[in-house]
Amino acid sequence: MPRFPYYARLRPKRQAIYRRSDAITEVPLGELIDEDDTQLSLRSIEGGLAQDDRRQVQRGTAELVRRLCEALEVPRVTLRVLARRPSDATAELHGLYEREEGKRPIIRVWMRTAAHERPVAYRTFVRVAMHELCHHLDYDKYALDDSMHTHGFFARESSLVRQLLGPGAPAEAEEDPQLGLFDA
Repeated sequence: MPRFPYYARLRPKRQAIYRRSDAITEVPLGELIDEDDTQLSLRSIEGGLAQDDRRQVQRGTAELVRRLCEALEVPRVTLRVLARRPSDATAELHGLYEREEGKRPIIRVWMRTAAHERPVAYRTFVRVAMHELCHHLDYDKYALDDSMHTHGFFARESSLVRQLLGPGAPAEAEEDPQLGLFDA
């Protein structure tokens, strides 16, 4: 599999982490999750986005992420759904995973676009939440010393989205890891 251009600028230790990350291409859920409970959480997210109800989106997303962490046997994270995406002249932040020694990691996901302040599309929102969860899995399930945007990382993200939303979920282009469109 080809590597992103930034690979060449990494030190050997980080290149090894990159290669390990790249080799993991799925997050198998199978029978680990209860389909009915998962669908309830997803419907809550979808309905909340349709109604522009941040609290409902927060509840549904927190429940979904909690269930996934439990099923995948990783420590829980704190999930925050925030209103309008922060942005600058070149990009807007979709989600953010923050990890600090001795504290519970935090996933932040924004539900409204920066430009128009409208709720984002349901599938896009779920994809961003799963993207941030993949960072958590990199550390706590796969024991990687860093969580990098590799082809394997994006494949893991897509694996989760397909399992949650079904095979009809559109394939989205992999984001350039240097642009920081998903997180910092």
